[in-house]
Amino acid sequence: MSKQKKKIINDFGGIMFSTDPDFVYEANEAKTAQTLPSSQQDLRVLLDRKNRGGKTVTLITGFIGTDADLEALTKTLKTKCGVGGAAKEGEIILQGDFKEKVFLFLQKEGYKVKKSGG
Repeated sequence: MSKQKKKIINDFGGIMFSTDPDFVYEANEAKTAQTLPSSQQDLRVLLDRKNRGGKTVTLITGFIGTDADLEALTKTLKTKCGVGGAAKEGEIILQGDFKEKVFLFLQKEGYKVKKSGG
C-alpha cells in the first residue's frame, strides 16, 4: 500500500542516458531502516503552531527506525493522550498541548527525551 517515490535525476547518480543497449542501471536500494532501542533514541518534544491555522500541536522528532515502529509509537501516544494525531516524515504530531505528558511517558519507557522550544 505504500506509495512509490518518484525517481529524480539524483537517484540515478547523475546518469541521464546511455547509448549502450545492454546497459542496466543498478539502483542502490535504501537499506531497511533498523529501529534503535529506546535507550539509544534521542527524541525532542516541542509545541508547534506554524502553518497549522493557529492550532497547537505537540511534535515529537528524532525517531530513528522503521515506519511500522513509528506508527506503533504514534498509536500508543495517541491512546495515552486521548487525542488524534499522525506520523509524517519521521515525526509524530499530536493534536493539542501534551508536551509534559508525552515527555514523562517517553522518559518512563526508556527513551532519551529533551524538551525543545520554550
